[in-house]
Amino acid sequence: MNLQNATALVTGGSSGIGYAIAKTLIEAGARVAITGRDDKRLYKAAETLHAVAIRADVSSEADVQRTYREVLQAFGHLDILVNNAGSGVFKKLVDMDLAGFEAVFRTNVTGAMLMGREAAKHFMTRNKGNIVNICSTASLRGAPNGTAYYASKFALRGMTECWRAELRQHNVRVFLVNPSEVLTNFGNVAGFAQKENETKLRGEDIAHAVKAVLEMDDRGFTPEVTIFATNPKD
Repeated sequence: MNLQNATALVTGGSSGIGYAIAKTLIEAGARVAITGRDDKRLYKAAETLHAVAIRADVSSEADVQRTYREVLQAFGHLDILVNNAGSGVFKKLVDMDLAGFEAVFRTNVTGAMLMGREAAKHFMTRNKGNIVNICSTASLRGAPNGTAYYASKFALRGMTECWRAELRQHNVRVFLVNPSEVLTNFGNVAGFAQKENETKLRGEDIAHAVKAVLEMDDRGFTPEVTIFATNPKD
């Protein structure tokens, strides 16, 4: 697709990978709306990016429906949904609390479903559209302390395959993007330390991959792309 004047909605777009994706799409000529829950960070990011700011929690059905009303009011139509909003809790199984487990699934799975559902309705009426689910290499294998986060990404991977099967007949492309470790604020929020190193991935690396898969002509698509650092050092 041609990103010039395309319209995109990026969830969790006020920081990290989402911010980098929004920035890259805007630089390519797209008009972009970003969502976030932190007012101060959201509006600052939107001002810097020249994006439309929508304060919303993707796990809230009312917020999701309002998000699409605001997007369509701003742009008239939508071409791209980037399901990027995510959260993580990393604990041993024996220490896993129900509230933390369910909170991860509300954002990473339920939130993605709600956003994808409303996008699909719009795309089906237009007989075209693009859904990009930002997943993780955590969807490819398990690991210690990964009960909540890894399981949520396995679920997102499964939903993505279901959406493809349903939406291809409507000319809707559904992509899965699996970053490995990326240096963002996600680790601090999720409770695990990341060591800064120039060899590790940055948000702009993931944004480059998203832009690349979107720019393929609409007659084809790349179902899945996984991004690893070439030789990361701790």
